[in-house]
Amino acid sequence: MAALGWLTPRKRSATARSVLAGEASAEAARKSTQEVLEREPEFPVPGDERAAAFFDLDNTVMQGAALFHFGRGLHKRKFFDTRELARFAWQQAWFRLAGVEDPEHMQEARDSALSIVRGHRVRELQSIGEEIYDEYMAERIWPGTRALAQAHLDAGQRVWLVTAAPVEIATVIARRLGLTGALGTVAESVDGVYTGKLVGEPLHGPAKAEAVRALALAEELDLGRCAAYSDSHNDIPMLSLVGHPYAINPDSKLRKHARRMDWRLRDYRTARRAAKVGIPAAAGVGAVAGGTAAAIALHRKRR
Repeated sequence: MAALGWLTPRKRSATARSVLAGEASAEAARKSTQEVLEREPEFPVPGDERAAAFFDLDNTVMQGAALFHFGRGLHKRKFFDTRELARFAWQQAWFRLAGVEDPEHMQEARDSALSIVRGHRVRELQSIGEEIYDEYMAERIWPGTRALAQAHLDAGQRVWLVTAAPVEIATVIARRLGLTGALGTVAESVDGVYTGKLVGEPLHGPAKAEAVRALALAEELDLGRCAAYSDSHNDIPMLSLVGHPYAINPDSKLRKHARRMDWRLRDYRTARRAAKVGIPAAAGVGAVAGGTAAAIALHRKRR
């Protein structure tokens, strides 16, 4: 039997086996980390002045829709009468139930929305926007997305919001967050007073991509080195424009598309609340209409 001793593995002590396992695990982790670092270079790249970041606002940077919160603030300040509120409620319900953008209904919704600010001074709305930010928006900024934006700023890059919300409101939010600026829907004004018309169309869907393209050209940015962040499949044109697209708190369509395209995903919502958090803005509703139906519901609920 002694001659067969070489066939029997030498028994190590438990301590020795533990040391061996620990060393092997540490080496595997080191190699894995090194492979990740080699595969994913540092991003954002510090000092890359031709790179920038573009962030959608609603449910990407901020929980819920900016227009909803702005609508709450305007309703509180008696900007709407009961008849206007009822009309907005019907229009918003139609958009949400139908799920399509009928041109006739879209035009009616835009006209109704713009009638709210017609005759008001731009400075007045800007001042009110500052107040509404403090009242309803500041506490709804997603910390995770805020950190992403700050990473770009820390790298010396410019960061813009890109939203269908009125540019005045978007600018307030961008400034409060320390961002470079904002691209938003522009309502026409003459001598500092709103006329009740839009300049072009709401900044929605493909229009966002065109705005980013135009800004990149003016600022001499390389879109292949830029990043874009959004929660909505409506922003796929904008996300597809840059070299670093991110799906943030994505809706189901964007999540599927992002996985198919191997885009990065980040979700700062929790469990089932993720599907319910926030109130989506009605796509394409210009100026300050978005979310006023929600304001009505909130008002009635509290009465």
